[in-house]
Amino acid sequence: MQDTPQNTRQERTQEPSPDETLEIPLQESSGRPRTVLRAAWLWLVELGETVLPAIVIAVLINLFLAQATRVYGSSMEPNLHTDQRLVVEKVSYHLHTPHRGDVVVIRMPERGPELLIKRVIALSGETIEVRGGEVYIDGEALEEPYLTRTTTGSYGPTTVPEGYVFVMGDNRGASNDSRIFGPVLLDRVVGRAWVSYWPIETVGLVE
Repeated sequence: MQDTPQNTRQERTQEPSPDETLEIPLQESSGRPRTVLRAAWLWLVELGETVLPAIVIAVLINLFLAQATRVYGSSMEPNLHTDQRLVVEKVSYHLHTPHRGDVVVIRMPERGPELLIKRVIALSGETIEVRGGEVYIDGEALEEPYLTRTTTGSYGPTTVPEGYVFVMGDNRGASNDSRIFGPVLLDRVVGRAWVSYWPIETVGLVE
């Protein structure tokens, strides 16, 4: 029996074209990798928008505003103790030079990688002398209410050069300070010890 033209046309219209047979496999083979790559790209974009700015902000804060540090040794006892955690602020000394009595953190590369914590005792241009258990600045005895014992030994007199400060530890009998390594260049003052945050019982401003 011969097909009528009408039947032939119906059968032909039901058969998929070559393009239609290729369309589905192409979507199945290429759709999944494209989806995975797009998801990975979106994740990287989100990472860059959230994590990287946070890292940059943290680095900038550490470089220019504040940083955490830890006390090593007993040179600042009884006011600061070994392993005590402090926040060092770096803003003040961009506006003015250290003040007498400030507790500062200094960097002395030639003495090792650890930061040193000391108290500013004499400023640029001042003459410092230690005698009779007291510190003298330009010939006048210095009041030091933060001390619980007198200063041991003798030193000077010596004049602090311009652009330097003279630092000492509060535990004068066990402090490696300017009496040993001399006045400290202002550029080596990292910042001012501002707040103690650990242990809990020491929380508060550093004085």
